[in-house]
Amino acid sequence: MRSKSSDGRTFLAGVDVGGTKVAAIVADRGGRQVGRAVRSMAARPIGVEPIVDAIRAALKAAGVHISQLGAIGVGVPGRVDPESGVVQLATNLDWDDVAVGSLLETALGVTCRVENDVHLAAAGLLDQAAAGGARSLAYVAIGTGIGAGIVINGRLYRGARGMAGEIGHVIADPEGVLCRCGQTGCLETFAAGPAIARRAAEALTHGSAPSALRAVPTLSAKAVYDAARAGDSVALEVTQETGVAVARALAGLLLTCDLERVLVGGGVAAAGVVFMAPVLAELDRLRDASSLVAEVLSPDAVQLLPAKFDAVAWGGVALARRSAADNAAFGHPDVEIRDGIGEEVARLEEVVARETLA
Repeated sequence: MRSKSSDGRTFLAGVDVGGTKVAAIVADRGGRQVGRAVRSMAARPIGVEPIVDAIRAALKAAGVHISQLGAIGVGVPGRVDPESGVVQLATNLDWDDVAVGSLLETALGVTCRVENDVHLAAAGLLDQAAAGGARSLAYVAIGTGIGAGIVINGRLYRGARGMAGEIGHVIADPEGVLCRCGQTGCLETFAAGPAIARRAAEALTHGSAPSALRAVPTLSAKAVYDAARAGDSVALEVTQETGVAVARALAGLLLTCDLERVLVGGGVAAAGVVFMAPVLAELDRLRDASSLVAEVLSPDAVQLLPAKFDAVAWGGVALARRSAADNAAFGHPDVEIRDGIGEEVARLEEVVARETLA
């Protein structure tokens, strides 16, 4: 991507592009959020109009003119070429070779860097309190889709094809449903937001148990977790099964990469304790059953990020800061990433610790 002068441009933007919405934040150089906006991605257009709209709305909320914006960092789910800013494949967005970086630069006249969303979040979290000092960690996002960003020995790991961390497409149920990727029974088809809603609907259709979910016009993962929080038996069964599947995937990630910590976020995980309790229970069971697992999977290895903390957008701010400083190191997997995201994390609630779930 081309470089633009950031003289006099004292603000940065970070953007989280998801399967259903775009969240954009504007921060000052000290890392303080001054504006935020959310726009729908429900229509999933090939263009970048919702992203442009979200950035402009966040700028308006901040009272900041576009001329004051030094750079933009954007996280997109899927395979991204960080050098060209091209999203090569984003299954949940139906995007194929979309030049997001260039399109945004043309629309806004501001330097834009693009990265895989969970990679971006993992890199942005590296030196934050939530990481607990870990230099080998993963950020796992559970929302419309499921993916992981992996940092090993302080370095972002993308893999040979830039696809490292696609745990949403590890087979969780060989007899399950067809995934958008073409496989059958991917973890996303069982534990992502739309899958949780689908499984709850199936449970209602095939069962006769009373449930508050029967009165919900359009089921969603949020509705399922809200019902589970209230003790609904159908919702509890669905969320319990979801927690087991997620825990096994997290344990596999920890065992494969020998990580110190896994930080969990995303729209589904935002349900909080009711989401995390069955995950931790299954991790306890796996730990108790195997001394090998117990050695790798410490009791505090898996942590839940605060629901209000947008890890991807803040990772975008960190990327924008590097871009504004004309430092291209962030774009290379063999360069250590140490850029922080200011003091915003300290202003948010603390990471939900294991004790909270006791």
